[in-house]
Amino acid sequence: MRDLKVIALTHKHIALKELGKFVICNETLGEKLQTVKAKYNITEIFYLGTCNRVEFVFTGAVDITPEFVQDFIRTLNFGVPEEELKNFASQVSVFEAEEALNHLLRISCSLESLVVGEKEILAQLRKAYKNCETNGFTGDYLRLIMARVVKTAKEVYTFTNISRKPISVVSLAYRKLRELNMCSNARILIIGAGETNHNISKYLQKHKFSNFAIFNRTKSKAETLAKELNGEAYDLADLINYKKGFDVIITCTSSVEPIITEKIYQSLLNGEINKKVIVDLAVPNDTCPEVVENYPIHFIEVHSLQEIANSNLQERYDELINAERIIERNIHEFGPILRQRRIEIAMREVPEKIKEIKNLALNSIFAEDLEGLDHNSREVLDKIINYMEKKYISVPMVMAKEILVNNA
Repeated sequence: MRDLKVIALTHKHIALKELGKFVICNETLGEKLQTVKAKYNITEIFYLGTCNRVEFVFTGAVDITPEFVQDFIRTLNFGVPEEELKNFASQVSVFEAEEALNHLLRISCSLESLVVGEKEILAQLRKAYKNCETNGFTGDYLRLIMARVVKTAKEVYTFTNISRKPISVVSLAYRKLRELNMCSNARILIIGAGETNHNISKYLQKHKFSNFAIFNRTKSKAETLAKELNGEAYDLADLINYKKGFDVIITCTSSVEPIITEKIYQSLLNGEINKKVIVDLAVPNDTCPEVVENYPIHFIEVHSLQEIANSNLQERYDELINAERIIERNIHEFGPILRQRRIEIAMREVPEKIKEIKNLALNSIFAEDLEGLDHNSREVLDKIINYMEKKYISVPMVMAKEILVNNA
């Protein structure tokens, strides 16, 4: 397990507004991962980016020194000024070997989340892994890691009370919105049709909100969400020309630049002067600072939910102990599984080697002797050889597994 590494930028050490600078968009993810994979001789890698963490999980025989972290960040071209790079790298968390596995298990069980107990992180982790797996960045080793990660998370969510009353960032944001007593026919603009906005839309539907306009770069995705909400779908570029007014904007996109600029906001207002609501769940924010500063707005953002999240953390503290016990047991169980898999991989060539020996014996060494056998005798001999071939293939594997179990 010594080759498992994690480089993590999280809300614990980096301000959420700063953290947004390190989110990688899907369009450039493949290129960036391929670059670091080749440069550092990384075997497998996947990237996780959420509203409160950016993490790189990879395998490779590299030493994760402070200098390596600096060069890793520099290679990914996040735009950190060279004179600030050393100081910034010191805020990055690094995990290796068993500590890296423990960290991944804690993430999947939401023990490291902004809000402990939110199951959303497991779905995000699985999606991030699947994306990199599909694009060929992961292999057998990280497949085993992820299988253990998912197993552990399911046990924690099933056998503890840590998520009995789940409070995700989305649900916290929706509670804040509900506190404003918006009427059910409030005009709601939804910008972005990703997982976060799909999730908050479920709350809106549940409480009978009915007046929606959905904007997204890929209009087909906006149309899918609009169909669910019985709303209207638009291309994101149409935002500047939208003149039907609004009461609430809910936005969450992967853009690294503000979507709601002052120019676009003025256009959306279309002369209205009453106080509006913006729920901005993007990191970095989709709303430019000038809009927040210069207009009457109820502004709900990820950063403002931190205080509530801390309160929830305290309430669920007792359950952390139970979750950590499950994590510890799963780490203990994983060692023999990993060793067993290594033996399986090492012994993949055994069947072919045995077949080569059999063919050599039949076609060369004992070929003349076999010619003297009658049909029935040859048939019996073939059955015996085939039977022994199967046993010779299985016996070493069984013995190796027994040695693993006895030495565990």
